Amino acid sequence: MTTKRGLITESFKVVKKARRGGKREKRPTPSPPPQKEADTGTVREEELQKLRQFDLDWRFGPCTGISRLQRWERAKLHGLNPPEEIRYLLSQTHTDPEYNLR
Repeated sequence: MTTKRGLITESFKVVKKARRGGKREKRPTPSPPPQKEADTGTVREEELQKLRQFDLDWRFGPCTGISRLQRWERAKLHGLNPPEEIRYLLSQTHTDPEYNLR
């Protein structure tokens, strides 16, 4: 004779969780911290934006696995005329890892 096997969920009691006490009060979102010198922050952001545009421009070849400066030099070697401004930015900030991304 075979025994009828039930589902595993039939052997456990169903427990409903009690709701927490009512609605929560909404707290106002904290204001952003005050801006420091906007000149240095915005210049850096503009420079990084130009470098990102250079990264996304496929006219100068793929950008994976090499630094931005290596990519610029490779594009120059192949006669693709990369912007001199990018080389200037990279040469001025060669120690900053955010500028030299791989």
